[in-house]
Amino acid sequence: MGSMRRLLSILLAAVAIVVAAAVSGVGRPEAAHGETTAQARTVSTLGQGKVTTVPDVATISAGVQNEATTAAAALADNARRMERVIAALKRAGGEKVQTQQVSVYPRTDNRQHVTGYVAANSVSARTSIAKVGALVDAAVKAGANAVQGPVLERSDREALYRDALQKALADARLKAEALAKGGGFGVGQIVTVVEQGASQPEIAFASAPAGAGKDSVPTPIEPGTQDIDASVSVSFAIT
Repeated sequence: MGSMRRLLSILLAAVAIVVAAAVSGVGRPEAAHGETTAQARTVSTLGQGKVTTVPDVATISAGVQNEATTAAAALADNARRMERVIAALKRAGGEKVQTQQVSVYPRTDNRQHVTGYVAANSVSARTSIAKVGALVDAAVKAGANAVQGPVLERSDREALYRDALQKALADARLKAEALAKGGGFGVGQIVTVVEQGASQPEIAFASAPAGAGKDSVPTPIEPGTQDIDASVSVSFAIT
């Protein structure tokens, strides 16, 4: 009987402790909930940077298109001609010579009758701006009758793009400071920065004459200038 009374006393004491804890939580809500922090105040701007440069490398496309009575004959003749074109490109300083496409298709008349087969093959080659005119001439003299390009680029484009990114980041801060001056607040450290992507340079394509001979004027190439652009979205802490 005494042990039952002791057990009942322990249970009543435990219930009393639980009730007291619940009442304490109701009286002090902060004891029952975690603390919340105020959302950081930021100002966001879009920065833009530009690096103007002169292209120093160029890529051209050179190929042969011919026709024969059968597909096999057209392709075989095309292969012989393309071997001469590829060799000429390499002799003229062409680098990264790579096949672009090879195709054979039938030529038909108005009645959809097959009158022959056309084979086409083209390769790309890269060289310096100073040599690209000679590269075009060499391809044509070797038998290329389909030439396109040049695609003008910078060999160190990635490094120049990183320079443009730095300018974009500086531009974003200047814009934030202009907003701060009007809004009466300060600009602190960067909270977030997101790269918006690089713009691609304009690509110039022009068909080269297919009948250049030994006495023809060298093909002139003007590199001009290219803009490498970058943009970033930046959030700064308001101080």
